[in-house]
Amino acid sequence: MTALAIPALVTLLSSPLAAQWLNYATPGIPRTADGKPDLTAPAPRTADGKPDLSGLWQRISPKYYENITADMKPGEVQAWAEALVRQRKENLHKEHMSLQCLPWGPSYSTSIRMTKIIQTPGLMLMLDDNLIYRQIFMDGRALETDPNPSWMGYSVGHWDGGTLVVDSNGFNDRTWLDRDGHPHTEGLRMTERFRRRDFGHMDIEVTLRDAAVYARPWTVALHADLIPDTEMMEAVCNESTAGREHWVGKASDEKKNEAKVAPETLAKYAGTYEELDLWGQGPHPRLIEITVSDGELVAELKGRGKTTLVAQSDTLFSGFFGWGIEFVTDSRGVPRHLLEKHVSGDYRFQRTK
Repeated sequence: MTALAIPALVTLLSSPLAAQWLNYATPGIPRTADGKPDLTAPAPRTADGKPDLSGLWQRISPKYYENITADMKPGEVQAWAEALVRQRKENLHKEHMSLQCLPWGPSYSTSIRMTKIIQTPGLMLMLDDNLIYRQIFMDGRALETDPNPSWMGYSVGHWDGGTLVVDSNGFNDRTWLDRDGHPHTEGLRMTERFRRRDFGHMDIEVTLRDAAVYARPWTVALHADLIPDTEMMEAVCNESTAGREHWVGKASDEKKNEAKVAPETLAKYAGTYEELDLWGQGPHPRLIEITVSDGELVAELKGRGKTTLVAQSDTLFSGFFGWGIEFVTDSRGVPRHLLEKHVSGDYRFQRTK
């Protein structure tokens, strides 16, 4: 499988083959007059007056899921770590935890995965559909001072007014901090702040500290949307057909097959394209901005950043965050829409200007 065919791993590996209870109305939640969940209703409280974070949540993290260091300045990441990221990209991210059926560790916190939160006075649980769980102890204990490194680390939490503050350490160094492949050491320390601002929306801040790799602590902000009236179904990694044996070649292979496209053809593709087929996490509709720079097409997925595309033909381009882009043109060669190409199928984007 080449870089052109890399799918969105999270979606592919977390989609169950069969499902049940997917349309079961969540009992006891606020609803509008037409019976739909009222996601703007006040945030619920527990019997002791604390915010209740219970529920099934979809994290929304389009930028930091890919690149946790997106807001850092040049030189703030150790050179050896930057080189490792480049190596992992060239190797098509074949060592990512998802392809090895291993827990994601601290990167769950800034991923685009769903989590089910179960809250009790002394313990909070975060459940993932790949059967991984995380324990956050709320009973007043301190963090381990000499932890035995583990995949999910050790976490303790406390309330700061209406915000849940979680401190974690003790992660092993076998996981990545993002899809790009930024590493961490066993010295990683993580602090999360969760604030449920209303019934259906939660703000999350994650601060990371790892002085052996990064010049300073840094904080990333994301949010999560409540997913009511459904259930999270299990997804067993080893039952997937997207294993490492299908990930062949190198990212640079697409450059070897690069086609030469006339500048006037590239110029026709410039414009804004709006999604017609909703896919993955929001916000929707997603927008793709196509521009031309130094004789190459540049694609920007709004909220996620820019990337240079590699021509495979006059209409087909690779390098779009692991996906392909194909322009569908009329008889004059003018594009009417583009296809975002995934292993699971193509998603259409209508040209708006």
